[in-house]
Amino acid sequence: MFRRTFWFTTGVAAGVWATTKVNRKLKQLTPESLARTAGTKAIEAGHRLKDRAVDFALDVRDNMAQREEELGDVLGINSDPELPAPRRYAAIENRNNPKSVDRTTYSYNRNEDH
Repeated sequence: MFRRTFWFTTGVAAGVWATTKVNRKLKQLTPESLARTAGTKAIEAGHRLKDRAVDFALDVRDNMAQREEELGDVLGINSDPELPAPRRYAAIENRNNPKSVDRTTYSYNRNEDH
């Protein structure tokens, strides 16, 4: 009698365990669950891709700055250049005769005549 009870209980436990496993798997295979899983994985992949792209961009920027500094040293761009002397005359005035600029009293305002 004890033997039959043992095997009956073992069978019931195995049946409950198998039914639970199958029901969980069926819930995972529903369209809503598959869509949720795919969306979650896509978001995770996007975050990983974004992180890699940011790291790549930072590496490129650092290496670009380093290379520009190297090129500036080689070409002499980074050294302090001599600045030209300041100009004495404005660009509009005549360099030879600064008083020759025509200073008429004519107004270019079109609204004055009205």
